[in-house]
Amino acid sequence: MIIIYNIIIYLIQPFVWIKLLWRSRKIPAYRQRWKERYGFCQGKVKPGGIVLHSVSVGETLASIPLVRILCHRYPILPITITTTTPTASARVLSEFEKDDVHHVYMPYDLPDAIRRFLDYVKPKLVIIMETELWPNLIKELHRRHVLLIIANARLSSRSAAGYKIFNSFIADIMRCITVIVAQNKDDGVRFLELGLQKNQLVVTSNLKFDISITPNLAMQATILRYQWASHRRVWIASSTHKGEEILLLQAHRQLLITFPDLLLILVPRHPERFSVAKEMTIEAGFSYIMRSSGHIPSRQTQVVVGDTMGELMLLYGISDLAFIGGSLVKYGGHNPLEAAAHAIPILMGPHIINFLDICKKLEETNGLITVTNVTSLVSTISILLSDENYRLYYGRHAVDVLHKNKGALQRLLNLIEFYLPRS
Repeated sequence: MIIIYNIIIYLIQPFVWIKLLWRSRKIPAYRQRWKERYGFCQGKVKPGGIVLHSVSVGETLASIPLVRILCHRYPILPITITTTTPTASARVLSEFEKDDVHHVYMPYDLPDAIRRFLDYVKPKLVIIMETELWPNLIKELHRRHVLLIIANARLSSRSAAGYKIFNSFIADIMRCITVIVAQNKDDGVRFLELGLQKNQLVVTSNLKFDISITPNLAMQATILRYQWASHRRVWIASSTHKGEEILLLQAHRQLLITFPDLLLILVPRHPERFSVAKEMTIEAGFSYIMRSSGHIPSRQTQVVVGDTMGELMLLYGISDLAFIGGSLVKYGGHNPLEAAAHAIPILMGPHIINFLDICKKLEETNGLITVTNVTSLVSTISILLSDENYRLYYGRHAVDVLHKNKGALQRLLNLIEFYLPRS
C-alpha cells in the first residue's frame, strides 16, 4: 500500500506546483521557499533538538504556550517549528523573533524529501499538533527510533470512516507512533478503532483551553479601547469567510439604526480577503479605516477592517461581544476560546463542526449563543447591547468554561518529560 501511496504522491507534484502558483497570485509567499517543501533546510535550523509541526494558524496559536515552556525546560535543545501555510509561517516568525526558535516549512510527505529533512534536523522528539498522519514521515521516524507524539489530537467520525477504508495500512501507521494525546474520550476511541494500542493513548482536554491573557495584553487592550471607543459600543466579527462578510455588513447596517455609535471590527480569516472586505465595506457605504493604517477611529468611523496578523486577541479585548466566523457559511467555524478568555458574549452560526466539542461545552453552560441568519444575529446583538447584565452573564459563563477545562498543557508537558527527561 505504501508503494501505491508514494507513486500517487510523486505523480501529483506538478499539480501541487500549479496550486502553489495559483495561490501566489494573492499571497506571494506561496511562490517562495519551495526548497524547504522538499527537505532542503541546511543553515536554517539547528540539529539534534525538538521539532514541533503546526500545519496552520490555529494549531500554531495553540502551540505557542507549549513552545515557550519547552524553551525554558530544555534550554540546551534547539527547537524547530514547522508549518505548511505562509500565514502560519508569518505567525511563528513574528511570535518568536526574539527567541532561539527556528522555523522552516515541513516538507511534503515524499520519501526522499522526508529523509533529507530528517538527515539534517536529526530530532530527538517530534510533536505533531492535532492530526497530521503522514505515512512516510511517521514510518521514517519509527525506523530512526525518534519519539513521535501526536498532541491535541482529534479525529472526527467522518475522518475515521475514511481511514477505515485502508484499515491495515492505517493500523501499520498507528503502530509507529509513540503516543497520541487525544482531546477527548470519543476521539481516543476512534484512534483505538484504527489500530492504536491502549498503551499508546492518553486522553486529556483540548490544549486550546490553556490560553490566558497576559498583563501586557490586558494593558494594551485597555489603552486601545480608550483610544478607539471610550464612549461607544464595539462588536467584532472575526475569522470571516467568503459569503459571510456581506451578511455581517448587512447586520451592522441594521444595528446602526438602533445604535448609531456602534463600531464593527471586521477581521477576515485569510490575508487575501483583507482587500475584498475593504471593497465590500466601501460598496456598502460605510465610513471605515484599515487597522494597518494606524489611524484611530473617529466618531464617524463605522467599520475597522482588521488587516493585520497576530492581533486578534488584542481586538477581542476591546470588544463588547464577538461573532466567530466560518459558522454562518459552511466552513465549520473557528476557535471561540480566544474571545471567551476576555469574558465577552460569543455568537456563532450553525456550522461548528471544526470545534464541535468546544462549542458544545460552551452551549451547555450558556457561554455561546447560536444564530442562524442576519435577522437572528441582529436581534441577539441588540439584546446584548441593550442589557449589560445579559451581556455580562454570557461573558462570565464563557470564561468559566475556559477555566474549568484547563490542564491539557501540563499533562502534555509531563508526558514529554517522561519520554524526554531533562538533563
